[in-house]
Amino acid sequence: MTFPTGFNVAKPLSPHAADTPASRCKAWSVHVLTASGVLLGTMALLALIDDNPVACLLWLGAAMLIDGFDGTLARKYEVKTILPHFDGSTLDMVIDYLTWAFIPALFIYYFIELPPNVALLAVFTILLSSMFCFCNTNMKSQDNYFVGFPAAWNIAAASFYILDLPPWLTFATILMLAILTVTRMKFLHPFRVKTLMPLNITVTLLWCVCATSLILSSPEHAAWALWGWGITSVYFVGMCLWRTSQAWFD
Repeated sequence: MTFPTGFNVAKPLSPHAADTPASRCKAWSVHVLTASGVLLGTMALLALIDDNPVACLLWLGAAMLIDGFDGTLARKYEVKTILPHFDGSTLDMVIDYLTWAFIPALFIYYFIELPPNVALLAVFTILLSSMFCFCNTNMKSQDNYFVGFPAAWNIAAASFYILDLPPWLTFATILMLAILTVTRMKFLHPFRVKTLMPLNITVTLLWCVCATSLILSSPEHAAWALWGWGITSVYFVGMCLWRTSQAWFD
């Protein structure tokens, strides 16, 4: 996810960002790629309405992958410089709230077992805490870690679906993640953090492969996918705890 830090101001073109029809075409292509996330989000919502949790999670996963790569392309093609009048950060945030928070919250409401009489409270908790996340101008640290839980409720929803936790444990996890939104805990952004970036991206892709396999095979789980998903998940948690502990001494 990307978060704006202010108004877009036209910058002088760098030596690598000539304002040509080809460069503008590349820049608009990146915006089109970002905008396609709303189409995938719509498909996820329709799958939810059709009572198809697997398809819903797969569409959300596709949107997440696009969101992971479009920022890299935007920086490569200097989109803000080539098209200063079009705010790609706002476009990205609108789609992210839909696919990272709003639809996952509804997914949890309809498909994840929660204790009696708290399902709506869980949804409200997710949506309200996510609003704080998306409006927080200090969402990223200087080394591109997220500061506080980055409203990754699509990942949480997929994890709840795979693990099938006891209802009260699921609800407690939702509350814990919502609280972490307003903390200084660091969360890894695998496509932006430079430290161990190749390893981070590799682990992310492995996590996606394993999670996809587990979602498709639920409730039966292949041992390799379960172990792979567990190990890669532990890696992410470990990176978050390691960077958070480092921040205490910064």
